[in-house]
Amino acid sequence: MGVSAVVIVATLIYPKLPSLDILTDYRPKIPLKVYTADGFLIGEFGEERRALVGMQDVPDVMKWAILAAEDKHFYQHSGVNPVSIARAIRANVLRGRKSQGGSTITQQVAKNFFLSPEKTYIRKLYEILLSLKIENNLTKDQILELYINQISLGQRAYGFAAASQIYFGKPLKDVTLAEAAMLAGLPSSPSKNNPIANPKLARQRQTYVLNQMLEIGVIDRTQREDALKQPLIVQRNANSLNNFPVHAEFVAEMARQMVQERFPEDVYTHGFRVYTTILKKDQEAAYESLRQGVINYDLRHGYRGPEAFIEINQAISGQDDKLDERLQSFHDEEDLLVAVVLEAEPARVQLYRRGGELLEIRDEGLKLVARMTGDNAPANKRLRKGAVVRIQRDEKNKLRIVQRPEVEAAFISVDPQTGAVRALVGGFDFDRNMFNHATQAWRQPGSSFKPFIYSGSLEKGFTPATIVDDEPINLPASITGSQTWDPKNYDGKYEGPIHLRMALAKSKNMVSIRLLQESNISFIHDYITRFGFDGEKHPPVLTMALGAGLVTPWQMVTAYSVFANGGYRIQPYIVQGIVDSRDQVLAQAEPVGAGDKSIQVIDPRNAYLMDSMLRDVTIYGTAARATVQLRRRDLAGKTGTTNDVMDTWFCGYQRTVAACSWIGYDKPKKMGRGETGSSAALPVWIGYMDKTLKGVPQTFMPRPSGLVSVEAESLNPDKPMLRELIYKENVPPPEEHTETPPPRDAVARAISEHMHEVTP
Repeated sequence: MGVSAVVIVATLIYPKLPSLDILTDYRPKIPLKVYTADGFLIGEFGEERRALVGMQDVPDVMKWAILAAEDKHFYQHSGVNPVSIARAIRANVLRGRKSQGGSTITQQVAKNFFLSPEKTYIRKLYEILLSLKIENNLTKDQILELYINQISLGQRAYGFAAASQIYFGKPLKDVTLAEAAMLAGLPSSPSKNNPIANPKLARQRQTYVLNQMLEIGVIDRTQREDALKQPLIVQRNANSLNNFPVHAEFVAEMARQMVQERFPEDVYTHGFRVYTTILKKDQEAAYESLRQGVINYDLRHGYRGPEAFIEINQAISGQDDKLDERLQSFHDEEDLLVAVVLEAEPARVQLYRRGGELLEIRDEGLKLVARMTGDNAPANKRLRKGAVVRIQRDEKNKLRIVQRPEVEAAFISVDPQTGAVRALVGGFDFDRNMFNHATQAWRQPGSSFKPFIYSGSLEKGFTPATIVDDEPINLPASITGSQTWDPKNYDGKYEGPIHLRMALAKSKNMVSIRLLQESNISFIHDYITRFGFDGEKHPPVLTMALGAGLVTPWQMVTAYSVFANGGYRIQPYIVQGIVDSRDQVLAQAEPVGAGDKSIQVIDPRNAYLMDSMLRDVTIYGTAARATVQLRRRDLAGKTGTTNDVMDTWFCGYQRTVAACSWIGYDKPKKMGRGETGSSAALPVWIGYMDKTLKGVPQTFMPRPSGLVSVEAESLNPDKPMLRELIYKENVPPPEEHTETPPPRDAVARAISEHMHEVTP
């Protein structure tokens, strides 16, 4: 096409070019973002991962890296660089194809907003004319700002602010020279120059950008050399939801589902922001404690063997591309890092990490796998060359070999006064298993359900000082008509007559069964629904006393909050507000808090007595380690261990926070010898409370009116008399205060009537 023809065509086309409204009223697709209550980003959802940034917030090092890489004469030309175009034409002619475009940043803006990616001379002419029009209507900084926010940079990142967060886990204002140079190298080919997919090419492109910055004089040689030496920590999980300042993937997903249900068409493009109720400090404490508890459980039950074996044909020295390729299908899971064994001896294992890192682990770091390094170890478990394993740093920052846990867990904490969820972790690793065990897992609560039986019994006239018989109950098949039911206390010990207070602290099964029978099963079955339990999932039979029904951790923390706040059933909630891109409030939570009579479900005196009994559980009962480790006496709660140890629980509270911890397998199976709610679930709760309650003064529930003290008969003459509180209107004569255990045949009849519904 001749020069004159080009001029004629351009003259005809220019008046018909599209309006620049799309640029002057820039409204990109902004993803849904989810935040903690204290403003930390925990999730982002949308086809385009984007974070808008103004030029005033772009650091100079990033600005000059971009200009050096893409358009060093940006502030001098008028939208088109004739020299660059001439160079591109020459290269295309020599190669016989359209390989270079010679585009300025303005031309790239024109192309990204208005044109298709096809390479034709007519499209190029449109691009040039649009660039001239853009330059006539926008300032240079406006054009550069559009480019910085719109350009695609791989991993679904659009704009440099998003890319900085995705690749390096930091805001754009904090990038170093080395990081800025690597980001600036992405636009030419985001897939090829991607530091996650191709670190070698990314390094080469980074070097090119730094050389260009040196050439135009924005950095000196020392800065260039220092940047080249800087090790770059690139987030390998850039496609996951984990690369945020707070580990709250399950919370973010819950928020996403809520917003999608309410705004199905606009949820991923209109820049909605969801503010949850969780707090960064609480959430991180819950996440770290749960993971540590699960790993500690796993370490107690032996090594299952390497995840896989890969072929290693030669000695490894430094970076080994072929070995890195073989490790591509294995991904780090937070602090559980993938490594491959190079050499294995009883006291020493040498390992290779992706990227060329060589490691050596000795002594304590080999504790889990000590028996698997010799020739006598089973072939499928033996550590040998090519074995893929997991490594982790322990509390002393020393490396050890661990494994991916198979067991699952959940943790949830709430403010018992309002219902605001402070922390929620739905499982060990969201990327591996997105099932939310905190809200969706229906499991047997075991003994952690007993407080609700006891609470109901207080309504029927029992007191913490009431004596019930702790003796075995045995119903043979000849009585039940089907199969023998022979419940036992967990420790196999029976203490005969025992106060309810002590029975709950020691979690005596026989007492709970007799208490349920004497309190009227139908009454207790209806009573537990006051706490938020589903009556249909708790058959009205005596096994209900042992927690044989089904609950979720969400339900359990709701129920325990009733004891923590003096008798009110709050409704846990996790989203406190939704706003749009213009800060207009679209939805706002309106919780009903403790103290509102409309949600009072049990008598304040009942709550006070239960609080007193549950504090004893943590002082001298099955959860005594809580008081010992946390060094405070205002903790209350109950352990839970189900039949055959399929589920372990600890649910409890301090007056400012109620929390529930659960550990078990997705497909229920025995958790192993010696495991209980006290050994498995309680440490997770303690780990969370240890951080959450720092600086929080001890507080105790004020004593409500309508309670009186009575002297209860001591079962041990060497111990002082027990001083108990009972309801004022239900004070029985002293001689009636000690009750006779229910007749054994009465218990037998009750169980026999419902035996077809009882799981032995």
